[in-house]
Formats: sequence, structure tokens, C-alpha cells
Amino acid sequence: MRVIAYLFIGIFFGIVMFKSEAASWFRIYEMFQFQAFHMYGIIGSALILGVIGIQLIKKKQMKDLNGEEIQFIPKKKSFSRYMFGGIIFGLGWALAGACPGPIYTLIGAGYVSVIVVFLAAILGTFLYGLLRDKLPH
Repeated sequence: MRVIAYLFIGIFFGIVMFKSEAASWFRIYEMFQFQAFHMYGIIGSALILGVIGIQLIKKKQMKDLNGEEIQFIPKKKSFSRYMFGGIIFGLGWALAGACPGPIYTLIGAGYVSVIVVFLAAILGTFLYGLLRDKLPH
């Protein structure tokens, strides 16, 4: 039953991404060219909602679906991990025209060529798993 709920949440997310044009290559191009506020507004709204959601989870000590308390484990702070990771993520996003969320949305909307981007993302994730111990963290 839980899988069906996740499926519907994913479908709803995809519809919102597509209808808000967050999966549009043109909108992403505009963002990287600093020509429009559209994508910055979507990303900023998501950031604000995420911060509010996390604060509510912490304040109300909410539990997950298994009944266990949700815990946030602080990550190590390091300039290089965020700088290099951000640059690689941003370059991939700019070159592909899509970050990981909209990849599924674009495939679902019928943009078959995005399957190449999806496979490259899977390959990149696999390579990271192989090289993780050798990378600066």
C-alpha cells in the first residue's frame, strides 16, 4: 500500500514540475543566463518550505512511517566537498538541461532523448560509489 502512495506522490510531483515549467530546458537556460526569475522563485520557494518543514519536524519531534523519531545527523563541514560537488552538479545540470528531479518528469512527458541523461546520471552515481573513498570529504 505504501508503494502506491509513493507512486501517486511521484506522479503529483511530476505534474507540478511539468506544469510549473521547472522541467523546461528553456526555463533552466534562462536561469543560467540570469534572464528570468522564474526558476529562482521555484527553487527559493522549495528552500523556504524545506527549512520550515525541517524546523517543524524538529520542534514537534515527528515520527517516520515506522513510528521512529526522525533524526537529523549533522554533516561534516568542508569547503572542498561543497565547492567541488556544487560545481560538478551545476555543470551537469547546465549541460543536460535538467537536474535529477525533472529527468523523470521529462521521460514521463515523452522526451525520449532524456533517457541518455538518465543513464549518464546512473553511471555518475555508480562511479561516485566506486571513487567515494578516494574523494575529498
